[in-house]
Amino acid sequence: MSRPTAAARRSRILLTGYFLGLGVVMAIWGARMPAVQHAAHLSTAQLSWVLLAAALGMVAGLRTGGRLARPGRLPVLLMGGAVGLAGALAVLGQCRTLASLLVAALAFGAAHGVVDVAANSAAVRCQNAYGRPIMASLHAAYSFGALGAAALAATAATSHSVLFLATGLTLTAGVLAAGPLTFALDGTDQPPAASGGGSGVLPRRRLWLLGVLAASSLLGEGAAADWAAVHVHSLGGTTAAAASAFALYSAGMTLGRLTGDRLTTAFDTPTVVRAGALLAAAGLTTGVLANSVPAALAGWTVFGLGLSTTVPCLITAAGSGGPKAVATVSVTGYLGLLAGPALIGALASTTTLPTALLLPALLAATLAVLAHRALENTAP
Repeated sequence: MSRPTAAARRSRILLTGYFLGLGVVMAIWGARMPAVQHAAHLSTAQLSWVLLAAALGMVAGLRTGGRLARPGRLPVLLMGGAVGLAGALAVLGQCRTLASLLVAALAFGAAHGVVDVAANSAAVRCQNAYGRPIMASLHAAYSFGALGAAALAATAATSHSVLFLATGLTLTAGVLAAGPLTFALDGTDQPPAASGGGSGVLPRRRLWLLGVLAASSLLGEGAAADWAAVHVHSLGGTTAAAASAFALYSAGMTLGRLTGDRLTTAFDTPTVVRAGALLAAAGLTTGVLANSVPAALAGWTVFGLGLSTTVPCLITAAGSGGPKAVATVSVTGYLGLLAGPALIGALASTTTLPTALLLPALLAATLAVLAHRALENTAP
């Protein structure tokens, strides 16, 4: 195995920074959501409109980014999207009306979508240059950023307006300072023809299968974010125990992503994804059926660990079809993330929450069954 070039290593460090920053922004926004709602005197229904605006903006950004992303345009999309995202976060902190929040949230989501496509497309090309998997470690940087920022948002005494503004300005300064490195991205990767990926055409059936599997995986992430704490609390867990449920899930996912690249190097990608999905299904099923707080906490941890490599591997497979394929899989996947919590809530209202939480476990098992068909011939 040849050693990556110095330019490829610099690109990896740069992209790690972009993924880290993306995790920081999303965690800061999510953790201080109650403060945003209180400052603008929003009802729960009105807050849901703000979140819907962000979701619609993200879908539009993903689709637009997929159409515009070409190797030579990736630096512009990365910098422009990142500055737009940081700026939108700063503006969101100053909004005090529903109308202003809707506009800012739409811009925030659109910028997020553009950065997501550009960063993942650039990551696929950088991985081509390395000749070995690095995608999981880049997504681990996102998880680290989210964990650190969530802790900061929870403990910082400053108002959400100041926190959003300070975060936005800091990240904007970082993006601008990294401008020369960002514009040097073009040409630091191997030509797609040399690595077997990047500009080919994926069969439509396989592309949509990748998207459906991404949606299945991200539905589990949405379930963990919105229902893990509720689940543990319903079992009689303390407030602290309930709050730790998603943190443990995130810790499991971060750990899995830190080791994911070594696993996919040692074994083939379908095997790693299949084993992880089976582990996730078994962990969550056991945690739900055991009906105890310790088992539930362990189950959510194992669920995060098992799903950790799924999305990075699916994005890598989509990358062989170029940025438009990455955008298609991302859009489909985020539909699962956005719709999943509501679907589980609807199922819980007609059955029970433990029964509803078996859905992401079932989808993880389905992912394990279909992993080989979706990921066959996937190469770093």
